[in-house]
Amino acid sequence: MRYPLAGLLAVAVCAVLAGARSFTAIGEWALDLNVEQLDRLGLERAPVESTMRKLFARLDADVLDRHLAVLTWCRTAQVGGRRVIAIDGKTVRGARTAGATAPHLIAALDHTTGVVLGQNAVPVKSNEIPAVRDLLAGFDPSDLHGCVITVDAMHTLDETAKTIVAAGADYVFTVKGNQPLLLKALKTLPWHAVPVGATSTKAGHGRQARRTIKVIDIPTLPGWPEFTGIAQVAQLRRTVTRAGKKTIEVVYLITSATHQDAPPDVLAAWIQGHWGIENRLHWVRDVTFDEDHSQVRTAGAPRVMATLRNTAISILRLAGWTSIATALRHHARNPDKAITCALTC
Repeated sequence: MRYPLAGLLAVAVCAVLAGARSFTAIGEWALDLNVEQLDRLGLERAPVESTMRKLFARLDADVLDRHLAVLTWCRTAQVGGRRVIAIDGKTVRGARTAGATAPHLIAALDHTTGVVLGQNAVPVKSNEIPAVRDLLAGFDPSDLHGCVITVDAMHTLDETAKTIVAAGADYVFTVKGNQPLLLKALKTLPWHAVPVGATSTKAGHGRQARRTIKVIDIPTLPGWPEFTGIAQVAQLRRTVTRAGKKTIEVVYLITSATHQDAPPDVLAAWIQGHWGIENRLHWVRDVTFDEDHSQVRTAGAPRVMATLRNTAISILRLAGWTSIATALRHHARNPDKAITCALTC
């Protein structure tokens, strides 16, 4: 029997919304659906597990990611008047086999809503650096225009800056040892004479963290190392107090956003928001969905399953859930809840 692709994908997404972690679990969830529930998903009968397995092994993961991301691009929000996107990579460790390395996937996350805007895979024998540029190049130019892109220090490269600026977006880069001349120049600036631009304090988990940021406009700095688009430089100081002991970390950053677009408090929010991709996406896939222990390994199926998890996380975020684990338990109790959530988010 032939099944409509949209119906099979809808079943898979709904099953993941209900906590399914494997092809077997998706197939079992589908077989429990009644006629009315299948009809809501555009199916006449439930697909079996082998059908789902074959489908996911054959799907073009790039095309799937692009199509599913259309929903999330329409639902992003702004930080300081801008749409801000964090990009970072994660290895699907459970997909490693004796003859193949585990796929490494690059994802883009909207800072405000926590939804996934896109994903691609790092080609074998390559690395994250060109993969991030490829991900950016795959976005609709009209979507990317005016955005702010945050990445970790690995991507603080002039070529990546050119890609972002050419798209009409801005970047926020952390500067570390892979840019020694730039890092040295940043460290030697007279930061002691620069007033603090913004301060924030957060307490929790037995510690208190205080962050201060100082910002300098780049045009006032003669002899500065060349770097595409750079408009401001910043020093971020994090002071963490735990059990009476203090630790201080100083981080240097550069951005193509001007002071008018990114005053110190806005820039600090963008910097802090970047790490949301770790606890709002990577951690959820690792811990809540147990991705690193997934036995899905055939062809492109591990990436397709990661895409389904991303989609489920995005739908739940859009539905207002802050705890994905709680949301999965809620939707596991009644298939209609998962179907309604997917169809109405």
